[in-house]
Amino acid sequence: MDRSSSDRADLARHGSPFLSPQQAAAWLQISLRHLMHLRVTGEGPPFRRHCRRVQYHIEDLEAWSRETAARSIRP
Repeated sequence: MDRSSSDRADLARHGSPFLSPQQAAAWLQISLRHLMHLRVTGEGPPFRRHCRRVQYHIEDLEAWSRETAARSIRP
């Protein structure tokens, strides 16, 4: 992820609560490709379509992050 994506995500957090996939990936600190994979498989955070654009709400990202952090992998 480049610095500008991270900066845009930070600015969006203080403005609109909706993030583009690029901004959401930067906010979650994962690659855009991985976020897209999670969306396709249904394992990722909830997303919304506004005028055919995929967008993520910050509260949904935070909730998904908390939920996935609570999971543990046991041998």
